[in-house]
Amino acid sequence: MLDYLDLEADLDESERMVRDTAREFVAERIEPDVGDHWIDGTFPTDLIPEMGELGFYAPNLDGYGLPDLSERAYGLLMQELEAGDSGFRSMASVQGALVMYPIHAYGSDAQRERWLPALADGEAVGCFGLTEPEHGSNPAGMEMAAEPDGDGYVLNGSKTWITNAPIADVALVWAKDRGDEDTVRGFLVEPDAAGVSTNPIEEKLSLRASITGELHLDDARVEWSAVLPDVRGMKGPLSCLTQARFGIAWGAVGAARDCFETARRYATDREQFGGPIARFQLQQDKLAEMATQITLAQLLAYRLTELKERGDMRPQHVSMAKRNNVRMARDQSRVAREMLGGNGITADYSPMRHMTNMETVYTYEGTHDIHTLILGEDLTGLQAYT
Repeated sequence: MLDYLDLEADLDESERMVRDTAREFVAERIEPDVGDHWIDGTFPTDLIPEMGELGFYAPNLDGYGLPDLSERAYGLLMQELEAGDSGFRSMASVQGALVMYPIHAYGSDAQRERWLPALADGEAVGCFGLTEPEHGSNPAGMEMAAEPDGDGYVLNGSKTWITNAPIADVALVWAKDRGDEDTVRGFLVEPDAAGVSTNPIEEKLSLRASITGELHLDDARVEWSAVLPDVRGMKGPLSCLTQARFGIAWGAVGAARDCFETARRYATDREQFGGPIARFQLQQDKLAEMATQITLAQLLAYRLTELKERGDMRPQHVSMAKRNNVRMARDQSRVAREMLGGNGITADYSPMRHMTNMETVYTYEGTHDIHTLILGEDLTGLQAYT
C-alpha cells in the first residue's frame, strides 16, 4: 500500500493491529460485494455488529468498555474503511464521532450506561440529526423546536440527509429549546416513538452503499432524561462535527490510496502496443502526481493527529485537512478512472465508485466552499459568510 515516506514505520503495536484488522476486514468482508451494494443502493446491515465486535465504533473513547486507543489508531481505522467504500467509513464515523462522542462528552451517567455499550457493540445504531431541508450550511438557523411540556419536551420539525436514520435505534436530534431563549440542545430520540417517522432517501447517485434518510418529528415527546445535560448552544453539534471531520480527513486518503493502487496495478498488467501501459511517460506522470498528492494529504493527516493528541488542534485545522484531502481524493479518483480507460466505468473497479462517493464527502459535514471561508476568516479576521 502506498506509504512513500514510510510514515507507518512510527506506528506502535496497537496502531498496527488496528490498521491490519481493518485492512483484513475490508479485503474479506467489503471488497467482494461492495460493487453490488453500490449498484443496488444497499448497505450490508449484517456487518454492523461484526464491525462492533472488531471495535470499529469510537475506539478513541474511554470507559464503558471502549478501547481508549490513540487518535492515530482512529485515523488509520477511518483510512482503511474508506479504502473499502465511503459508506462504511460514514457508518463508523456517524456511530462513533456524531453519536457516541456527544453522549460520552455531554451525556448523563444513565445515558452513557444505556447507549454507549450497545452502540459500541453494534447492537444499536445511532444517527445524528442536524441538517434540515432549509438549513444546511447554516445549521444555527434550524427550525426544529422543542417546547417544554411537564416533565419533558415536545419536538416538531424535520431533518434530512441523515445517515443511518431508517435503521437507527436512537437519533441525536438538535433543536431549539423554546423554554430557554431558543438555545440549541441535544435530544436522544427513539425513532419508534410516537410522532417520529423516518423516510429513506432513494435514487442517490453518490454514496449509494450507505443508508440515508429523513427524520420527521410531529409532536414527538421526550422526557427530561433524554436531553444531553452538559452542553448548550451550537458548541454541541459543532464539536461533534469537528470529531467527524477529523475522521473524514483520514478517510479520504484511504479512498485516494485505493484508487492509486488500482490504477498502478492496472497499468502494470494492461498491455497495449507490445507492453504494459505503465512504461509510457503519460501514465508514469499520472502515477507520480497521484503518489505525491496522496503523500501530502497523509502528511497533513498525521500532523493534524499530533495536534489533536496534545490538545492543540483547532476546528480551523480540521477545516484545512477536510477541505484539502477530500478535494485531493476527488481529483485523484478521476485520474485513476482515466487510466483504466473504458474498464474504469464499471463496478469491477473501484475508482469511479470512489469518485462518485467523493461528491458527497466534498459536500457533507461542511461543504468545500464553507471550509474555504472558515479558513479565510481565520487568516484575515474578517467573516465572509454572514
